[in-house]
Amino acid sequence: MCHATHETPLLHHFMAPVMARWPPFGLCLLLLLLSPPPLPLTGAHRFSAPNTTLNHLALAPGRGTLYVGAVNRLFQLSPELQLEAMAVTGPVIDSPDCVPFRDPAECPQAQLTDNANQLLLVSSRAQELVACGQVRQGVCETRRLGDVAEVLYQAEDPGDGQFVAANTPGVATVGLVVPLPGQDLLLVARGLAGKLSAGVPPLAIRQLAGPQPFSSEGLGRLVVGDFSDYNNSYVGAFADTRSAYFVFRRRGARAQAEYRSYVARVCLGDTNLYSYVEVPLDCQGQGLIQAAFLAPGTLLGAFAAGPGGTQAALCAFPMAELGASMEQARRLCYTAGGRGPSGAEEATVEYGVTSRCVTLPLDSPESYPCGDEHTPSPIAGRQPLEAQPLLKLGQPVSAVAALQADGHMIAFLGDTQGQLHKVFLHGSQGQVYHSQQVGPPGSAISPDLLLDSSDSHLYVLTAHQVDRIPVAACPQFPDCASCLQAQDPLCGWCVLQGRCTRKGQCRRAGQPNQWLWSYEEDSHCLHIQSLLPSHHPRQEQGQVTLSVPRLPILDADEYFHCAFGDYDSLAHVEGPYVACVTPPQDQVPLNPPGTEHVTVPLALMFEDVAVAATNFSFYDCSAIQALEAAAPCRACVGSIWRCHWCPQSSHCVYGEHCPEGERTVYSTQEVDVQVRGPGACPQVEGLAGPHLVPVGWESHLALRVRNLQHFRGLPASFHCWLELPGELRGLPATLEETAGDSGLIHCQAHQFYPSMSQRELPVPIYVTQGEAQRLDNAHALYVILYDCAMGHPDCSHCQAANRSLGCLWCADGQPACRYGPLCPPGAVELLCPAPSIDAVEPLTGPPEGGLALTILGSNLGRAFADVQYAVSVASRPCSPEPSLYRTSARIVCVTSPAPNGTTGPVQVAIKSQPPGISSQHFTYQDPVLLSLSPRWGPQAGGTQLTIRGQHLQTGGNTSAFVGGQPCPILEPVCPEAIVCRTRPQAVPGEAAVLVVFGHAQRTLLTSPFRYTANPRLVAAEPSASFRGGGRLIRVRGTGLDVAQRPLLSVWLEADTEAQASRAQPRDPEPRRSCGAPAADPQACIQLGGGLLQCSTVCSVNSSSLLLCWSPAVPDRARLQRVFFTLDNVQVDFASASGGQGFLYQPNPRLAPLSHEGPARPYRLKPGHILDVEGEGLNLGISKEEVRVHIGRSECLVKTLTRTHLYCEPPAHAPQPANGSGLPQFVVQMGNVRLALGPVQYEAEPPLSAFPMEAQAGLGMGAAVLIAAVLLLTLMYRHKSKQALRDYQKVLLQLESLETGVGDQCRKEFTDLMTEMTDLSSDLEASGIPFLDYRTYAERAFFPGHGGCPLQPKPEGPGEDGRCTTVHQGLTQLSNLLNSKLFLLTLIHTLEEQPSFSQRDRCHVASLLSLALHGKLEYLTDIMRTLLGDLAAHYVHRNPKLMLRRTETMVEKLLTNWLSICLYAFLREVAGEPLYMLFRAIQYQVDKGPVDAVTGKAKRTLNDSRLLREDVEFQPLTLMVLVGPGAGGAACSSEVQRVPARVLDTDTITQVKEKVLDQVYKGTPFSQRPSVHALDLEWRSGLAGHLTLSDEDLTSVTQNHWKRLNTLQHYKVPDGATVGLVPQLHSGSSISQSLAQRCPLGENIPTLEDGEEGGVCLWHLVKATEEPEGAKVRCGSLREREPARAKAIPEIYLTRLLSMKGTLQKFVDDTFQAILSVNRPIPIAVKYLFDLLDELAEKHGIEDPGTLHIWKTNSLLLRFWVNALKNPQLIFDVRVSDNVDAILAVIAQTFIDSCTTSEHKVGRDSPVNKLLYAREIPRYKQMVERYYADIRQSSPASYQEMNSALAELSGSYTSAPHCLEALQELYNHIHRYYDQVRPRALQRRGAAEREAHGPSRRSNGASPCWRGPGWGRDSAFIQISQEDPRQPPLDPQAPAEMEAGWVALGQQAEGQAQTGTFLCLGRLSVPWRRTLWARSCSWPAACSRLPPWWRTK
Repeated sequence: MCHATHETPLLHHFMAPVMARWPPFGLCLLLLLLSPPPLPLTGAHRFSAPNTTLNHLALAPGRGTLYVGAVNRLFQLSPELQLEAMAVTGPVIDSPDCVPFRDPAECPQAQLTDNANQLLLVSSRAQELVACGQVRQGVCETRRLGDVAEVLYQAEDPGDGQFVAANTPGVATVGLVVPLPGQDLLLVARGLAGKLSAGVPPLAIRQLAGPQPFSSEGLGRLVVGDFSDYNNSYVGAFADTRSAYFVFRRRGARAQAEYRSYVARVCLGDTNLYSYVEVPLDCQGQGLIQAAFLAPGTLLGAFAAGPGGTQAALCAFPMAELGASMEQARRLCYTAGGRGPSGAEEATVEYGVTSRCVTLPLDSPESYPCGDEHTPSPIAGRQPLEAQPLLKLGQPVSAVAALQADGHMIAFLGDTQGQLHKVFLHGSQGQVYHSQQVGPPGSAISPDLLLDSSDSHLYVLTAHQVDRIPVAACPQFPDCASCLQAQDPLCGWCVLQGRCTRKGQCRRAGQPNQWLWSYEEDSHCLHIQSLLPSHHPRQEQGQVTLSVPRLPILDADEYFHCAFGDYDSLAHVEGPYVACVTPPQDQVPLNPPGTEHVTVPLALMFEDVAVAATNFSFYDCSAIQALEAAAPCRACVGSIWRCHWCPQSSHCVYGEHCPEGERTVYSTQEVDVQVRGPGACPQVEGLAGPHLVPVGWESHLALRVRNLQHFRGLPASFHCWLELPGELRGLPATLEETAGDSGLIHCQAHQFYPSMSQRELPVPIYVTQGEAQRLDNAHALYVILYDCAMGHPDCSHCQAANRSLGCLWCADGQPACRYGPLCPPGAVELLCPAPSIDAVEPLTGPPEGGLALTILGSNLGRAFADVQYAVSVASRPCSPEPSLYRTSARIVCVTSPAPNGTTGPVQVAIKSQPPGISSQHFTYQDPVLLSLSPRWGPQAGGTQLTIRGQHLQTGGNTSAFVGGQPCPILEPVCPEAIVCRTRPQAVPGEAAVLVVFGHAQRTLLTSPFRYTANPRLVAAEPSASFRGGGRLIRVRGTGLDVAQRPLLSVWLEADTEAQASRAQPRDPEPRRSCGAPAADPQACIQLGGGLLQCSTVCSVNSSSLLLCWSPAVPDRARLQRVFFTLDNVQVDFASASGGQGFLYQPNPRLAPLSHEGPARPYRLKPGHILDVEGEGLNLGISKEEVRVHIGRSECLVKTLTRTHLYCEPPAHAPQPANGSGLPQFVVQMGNVRLALGPVQYEAEPPLSAFPMEAQAGLGMGAAVLIAAVLLLTLMYRHKSKQALRDYQKVLLQLESLETGVGDQCRKEFTDLMTEMTDLSSDLEASGIPFLDYRTYAERAFFPGHGGCPLQPKPEGPGEDGRCTTVHQGLTQLSNLLNSKLFLLTLIHTLEEQPSFSQRDRCHVASLLSLALHGKLEYLTDIMRTLLGDLAAHYVHRNPKLMLRRTETMVEKLLTNWLSICLYAFLREVAGEPLYMLFRAIQYQVDKGPVDAVTGKAKRTLNDSRLLREDVEFQPLTLMVLVGPGAGGAACSSEVQRVPARVLDTDTITQVKEKVLDQVYKGTPFSQRPSVHALDLEWRSGLAGHLTLSDEDLTSVTQNHWKRLNTLQHYKVPDGATVGLVPQLHSGSSISQSLAQRCPLGENIPTLEDGEEGGVCLWHLVKATEEPEGAKVRCGSLREREPARAKAIPEIYLTRLLSMKGTLQKFVDDTFQAILSVNRPIPIAVKYLFDLLDELAEKHGIEDPGTLHIWKTNSLLLRFWVNALKNPQLIFDVRVSDNVDAILAVIAQTFIDSCTTSEHKVGRDSPVNKLLYAREIPRYKQMVERYYADIRQSSPASYQEMNSALAELSGSYTSAPHCLEALQELYNHIHRYYDQVRPRALQRRGAAEREAHGPSRRSNGASPCWRGPGWGRDSAFIQISQEDPRQPPLDPQAPAEMEAGWVALGQQAEGQAQTGTFLCLGRLSVPWRRTLWARSCSWPAACSRLPPWWRTK
């Protein structure tokens, strides 16, 4: 926001040359356009300003407020970096080569210069912010800390002594605010910059207050002999309690080129710099110092290091050593002439001054600790202060800060790459413990690293952002380990609080082991070192002892406790040992499934804090044997738990041993026990015999066992168990004991006959003692059951089997492979039968051979060696492939070459056996490629390619390639066609087609395939469909015809029911068959992942249009994706439609036609409209797409809404579709077909007639009466039917219009927003056409007076002398008006006159506003006084009527005053939304037809302006020629074609207006050519030029009605070329020039509807056809056309709703701009409202409604309503009648929103009020909130208001026509001279009495007043009336003194004061008692006074 009240004076002064065409108050707009304000906040701890560069950072102590100095900006931020205020400081017109100037002509080289902030300091005592920029030679200003936008001091004409900062951004300026008793001083150091800075000292002390702030006059300055020798480059400035320090770089000594680093010291109280002393700094040979920081007791410096200064080193210089070094230099220079003990020069006086080191008494340094006038200065030590680097970094360091906390020094280093490094300084070392990227990479961190007041956060500044970084992020470390691993010296683990904290935040940090610090020796987190025991059985409680080293000691009343999960147990602590009791069994959690133990967390707790933690397990021995059934004993005793096994009872137990009398196998954990571990368990070690068991043969099994001695004494009963498939087979067994503890278990012999599906079957086996007591298996035990017949189908297979199986080929009965003993000895076959060939594949191959041929059969050899040379194909050898050979069953061989056509069988001959010969023959044939289809496809691939030829089914291994890329073949390969799918290709182009048959290749040379660019989709609509599908989707794009079979596909996530009912898992590419056409894709197929794909094939209409039908989808499926597939190109629907996703709507539901049911016929009366009710009818289809049939005829759909379908049936009953019965009513919506029942047409009943008996009885006399009655009856019935039909049609129209309003609003709003976006981009270039202030003021002050209300009268010849006299008289009248009492008397006198009308009052008030425009403070005071009088007048009558109308002069003065004060607010805030509203209205009105005669429009908000006729129109786009000879801009070098939107129904004048609006859209209206000065010329071809006009010979005249010509009349086509050419018969140049010089505001030419020779004009509708019966003067028209039947006009009121909905956003934006307080409130509004509050309080008015009315009447209704209704008062635009009517409705809505009464609407309410019935309550709340927010804001003081008014007076120097206003005022005064003169004379007498009366002291007001035409340097001197030497006033002064003496004699705030003001002139010395020291120029001050007044 640009605060004009604070910023404008300075900026206006420097920017006046730039604003040659703009008034000064347009400055803020210019600044905002040049440099838009930054984004306020990009995060919770970051302030970002991307559009400017941030320079400096300052922090207000105590407040915490942050201030950021930037290029052209100052920002004020909260501690959390929220933007609080902003000030604009540039750019300004300036040059570094010029001193500050007032007139830009003084500095020709000045240009618009960015103002970078060079210095930013806070003065806490004065609560001021010191800001110095680079412009104006670095002058400074002070601003209020509470609001940086408020300037407290700014030098208007700074002198050389006030040049503070460097005027070049690259030269650093540093400074300090030094608080001294009674005042603050400013210490500033800067480098040399520019040719004008040679006179500015490098170091100076400046005053912050006093008559000349920032001046160094009378204060110390570092005097430099030659600036070029001492070019100091300052790094930083710091201060402690006694001294100020400056760190800088400069040459080491005079005339030496080497630079060195220095630090200088000055006493804080030394205002003369006598104490200046500097010493060099050396960081062990590193480079120059780059950044510095004064930490407690230490000066930290970052030095450049490494080659080229690309690295950095950090050094620390103790302040004690630094002070000692400086004191040594000072002592040597004071007492020893600068010489050290060795005689070498160790101190000197630098900077080329005349002072030298001296020899003073030895106590001089102590006597003069800060030097004195006689001591030498400035002193420079020669001996550098040296230090060792603490740390080296790989990047240059640009910023240093440090923090002393908890006894540790923490440094923060910012580097040039935007990284912040945190460094722990301990001893002589520095350690980087954390680095983070703060700014963008490559953005250096500014030296201004600031810590907040609590030292908890660090503010880091980079070029475009400020970041708030925590100094220590201790809370982010969740546990002790991460806290200590972070190595943050400020963080430690607070043990008993259980969190990572700063040391001061831990309550017991001083006690041992309470706060763990990562840098302490042996610093580890508390942990449980050991557990005894480490686990425990869950069945019993016990004690656990924890060993916790370094456990903190608690107070006597505190204790630890152990937490076993959720169970707490009190802890007993002895030293580091803690004893706790485990929980009982019912408190231990259950074991997880599949485990024998549960592990719970065990934590040693203090209160609710876990001090140390580990895991503890509870185990269950009995669960182990259940988990390990195969070896329970081994699992029990081998586990990690202390579990034992009881063999006899088969139990796993805990404790010492098994029950009495039972032997125990002890756990492995036990020691000194022999029987322990898994080896001691009774177990089966393995099988004693072979593990192969043949099926069907009785086999004996034996197993080796061990450790069965545990069962001695028990019954020896053993069983073998085999786990056969589906059966557990048990076999009795016996034990054979062998030596030692071993033995054998013999299982009973058994024959096995399992059902086997495999050759070998592994069967687990185990042994039990008894029936259930299982012996452990030492390992997994299996026996292998095998059957020779399985897997050995023939002899060769059988003989090739493993010999260990004993399988033989047995020919007994059915030949088979059997176990040897099972075959009778004579049945064994040793030789196998001859080979048998069952199948050969393929049966064809290429002549080149190389084809892999597969031979299937039996007895094809026992090994590969048998068949290696045994195969031939068609008598040609075939080489078998070893890797593909399968014993006896398959041979794969490679064919040899053979001539084409060779054929023959396949033969296999093995050794001496007869050969096997195939029944099939193999043929050698030559494949040929002939053609290709299609010939092209997208480079993305996916084209289904058909290669046609002969013998293509050659071989079984066929592959295709296109351009080197594989083309996967789609099975099957047919003899005459191969189908493959192309792969993607990198670039478009031709590619050869290659087919490979085995080793043979064939290339199609004649027809290469061409890859084209991929198709692109650019539009797809509509975007919705019913779930039934079938809606036509039009897809537009490019290259769409290259896709072979475009698809529209939908992916859905279907539920189980939908999947089962709609789709089965199928291949998306169904297998094709040879000769069959390609099948359409299945409607829905199941994909992986539960997805369902539904697709339809699109039709290629052209290369740019696809026609797709939406696929049908299941009802309950959830839509996932909708996309188009064009071969391999997949495009999502949303991408093709510009972001609009596709939606599936539920299928529509329609109710049966007949209420009796769908089977019952619906009786239809002829001529009726069919109304079908339903739900969701228009959600997925439009009216045009619905097809409704009654039988074989169509029912035309007229309207389709969400719940109704209206269609017009055939006039006569149609034929049924099936040929019999009644016709069915069928609705087809895409694929959705709904039959709603039969329709039966009712025949019209015959006309009732009188009975024949009655006719015979009445006779001939009654026949006439009967005929009349019959005629009346027929007419009534006809009228009734006609009325009913009309009513039904009206209902149909209402339904259609109602449903169309919403869609129309949305479409219109979209079009409007597009137009407004284009307009916004145009405005960025041309700007909003604001009126200049002069024109604005004239139109605001004198509404309705045209553009030039005050024109100076032309001077005739010989009137020069009279003009001079008149001019003098008007000047004296101006002086007279400056008397407040006179002016008030004049106003009251005029208003008392009966003939002084209301119009006169307003006119005189506006004249006074002009006359006093340069003295707005005075005008405001007058208005304030008059408002007080007005309130006193109304308070006794009805206070609510005050300010209701403009009946008094003060009310008009108030209107004018608001217009002046709010002009800047209009331009900067409210103007843009108001202009956008105006343009939006204009655009909407122009989009529809407007009747040029009646002025009514189709698009409006005003019902009286609504065109209620349906006028057919078409939009056209005309190409307008702009350029030389085309009626365009004359400066254009060539003819351009500019498109212009018009309507074919527009008259020619309307076309010209629209064309001008669009061709000159960036040009203000007053600068455009007049529409009546141009002709519209239609150009067709080279010679075809036709001038179009509203009326010509071609105009159509019919029945005395002449129609205005339109584009439709001339048949101008869309895209026609037109030009605007000057009219040959245009008006005179004088009138044109006058119009240009004095525009008349609205100049809208309209065609009169009057008589033209008895002919009436009409455009769209004839005036008699208007529903209201608009009257037209057409007296000669004798016959009227018969009135046509018309529909109810209220139908068309929906157009108002559509217009309102379209404009709603712009209305809201405008009201929000007016009623929002988000921006600073104009001070004039706050001042006015405060004044009204004061008046209400003064007169005791407590009713809030009255005050609300006052504020509303004074501001909103008086100013804003006028601005809303009349945009031409603000902008240079043309406001048409229709736009004006719409603005009137919006303004009325604003008025209704300002009232306090309840907003009620009813059926009789005006349409305008009904339109905004819903919005007005919301607007009322905005008004109330606006008033409340203003009331709560800080009050506007008189000083602030006067300052703002003075600024306005100075800014708006172009106040219009002051002398003309005085002339008009004189005319009014002269009219009532007799009434005014007595009052004036009475005032003169009172003034004389006051002038000669006793003296009164002045109230401090300035005695010098700048009147109209008075120079800036004019001055008066006040002469006390008590001075006896004062000459009395001349009593014989001329009579003109009556009109002039008051202002010149008594002028101070308009009140009589103590003295008389005379021009200084040549008064004698005793008279010159000057109260104001100002330069007074006699001619400038006194030349305009009467001669008798001048002092001689």
